[in-house]
Amino acid sequence: MNDTSPLPQAALAGATTPAKPMPKVDAKNAKTAQEFESVFLGQMTQLMMQSVQQDEQFSGGNGEEIFRGVLAEKLGAAMARRGGIGLAPAVLDQILKLQQGQK
Repeated sequence: MNDTSPLPQAALAGATTPAKPMPKVDAKNAKTAQEFESVFLGQMTQLMMQSVQQDEQFSGGNGEEIFRGVLAEKLGAAMARRGGIGLAPAVLDQILKLQQGQK
């Protein structure tokens, strides 16, 4: 039994109002925001990898330790390119606010 009723007209009227126009986003600013998220996610990934207990028998030894940071960095970059955790839009918003204050 699906008891869904249509929304009242007052609720629909608010949904059709246009949003504030977005300021023009510079590609450099968008790239900076994505790179910030990439570094953040890489650091989070590295901390997660450090917290995992390693087994002596299946450990990669010194080579694994050396390249674990590179792996975390690459994972962070890949996650950020795929949409990340929503940090880049918030950073971009702050960049734009700072730039508007300077003008």
